[in-house]
Amino acid sequence: MSVDTVSLTGWGRTAPSTAVRFRPRTYEEAAAAVRGRGPRGAIARGLGRAPGDAAQNAGGSVLDMTGLDRVRALDESTGTVRCDAGVSLERLLRVLLPRGWFLPVVPGTGRITVGGAIGSDVHGRDHPAAGSLARYVSELDLLTADGEVRTVSPGTALFDATTGGLGLTGVILGATLRLKRVGSPLVSVSTERATDLDDLLARFTAGRGGDRHGAPMPYASAWVDLLARGRATGRGVLTRGEHAPPSVLPAHARRTMRAPRTVQPDGRPAGPVLPGGLLGRTSAALYNEARYRSAPRSRTGELRTTAAFFHALDALPEGNRLHGRAGLVRYRFTVGYGQEEALHRVVRRISARRCPAFRAGLQRFGAPSPGWLSFPVPGWTLTLDLPAALPGLGRFLDGLDEEVAAAGGRVCLAQDSRTRPETAAAMYPRLAEFRELRAELDPTGAFRSDLARRLAL
Repeated sequence: MSVDTVSLTGWGRTAPSTAVRFRPRTYEEAAAAVRGRGPRGAIARGLGRAPGDAAQNAGGSVLDMTGLDRVRALDESTGTVRCDAGVSLERLLRVLLPRGWFLPVVPGTGRITVGGAIGSDVHGRDHPAAGSLARYVSELDLLTADGEVRTVSPGTALFDATTGGLGLTGVILGATLRLKRVGSPLVSVSTERATDLDDLLARFTAGRGGDRHGAPMPYASAWVDLLARGRATGRGVLTRGEHAPPSVLPAHARRTMRAPRTVQPDGRPAGPVLPGGLLGRTSAALYNEARYRSAPRSRTGELRTTAAFFHALDALPEGNRLHGRAGLVRYRFTVGYGQEEALHRVVRRISARRCPAFRAGLQRFGAPSPGWLSFPVPGWTLTLDLPAALPGLGRFLDGLDEEVAAAGGRVCLAQDSRTRPETAAAMYPRLAEFRELRAELDPTGAFRSDLARRLAL
């Protein structure tokens, strides 16, 4: 096991902190790293895709879990896969897809680890039907503060505290995930433009874009132009998708489940490639205008690879540098159904302030996860990235927090870098239970992070 001292940040590149980094390659080495932690405790870290400080531990220890990266067993009779926590979703899909299997929940990037995905209880575009990842975890191996490796199953308090618990109940070492069958490695995509936010919400709920039998397409999300104003406020582009049937593939590809060579990932950039982080209001507005105008008014039946559809942003590996040296702040919140006016108010405030946001995504949530700190609750969720150096950004986002909290909504802790502890406590009613379980399970504070200290988790 290698050990070094490093300065780490989240994907947003804000608030760097220095920690001792352990790189375990076995369960035994992970346990030794936890035993060898200093007084500031330890936290597990995957591929560093959390935008905020969830996987940092200033002055303490960080366990780099990417060395635990074995796919141990694929049981096609039960439709399950057993793997280490350090396996990336991108790699796992490369193993599964040629065999006709897929993850029931796929977030917007494949470059996160299985352990990080469980600890964040990630969700995908199909949340109204599929829910979040915790629903598909059959069991997980958790290294707790006493050095014991426990097999944790759904329906227990420890499971519900761990899924979405941001690594604060222990180190996830491995998991067994349930899978789903897919007919091909391609996605059939429909796209449509919406003239304003009301039109966009109506198109989401109208269930358009169904298959030939009229069934709705399960994957849906929208890009929102947060720089549009007036009657165009909240305009956007809605994209839906479903796994394409085997009939779209040539015979040899049906046998091997590999996509035809003529179908390539969507070559359109996920965001403007600008030197030195020159993403200002003018350039963002020009980009948003071009993106909206270039989108089809309505198109169905476009075939994309799974990578192009689910992980388009991964095609821009340095996308976190577009907002300049100060980095980016990701703001993600959700408000419930019936609180659409609160969503309108937030969008109008962002638009009026002329925030240079080109990455802004809107999705729907279905039933909540049992995870005590899991983010999704039934309603609408909006995500946007903003330059950390934007003047007055902290005060502005504090105001949005107040708007969201007043509507009974919440911000996403797994992607947060600046929320106040009292705000988080008001938004997550089971936080007190989470703290009590942590105090019982980990009385010496073995597992800590910068996020946990900042929000008193």
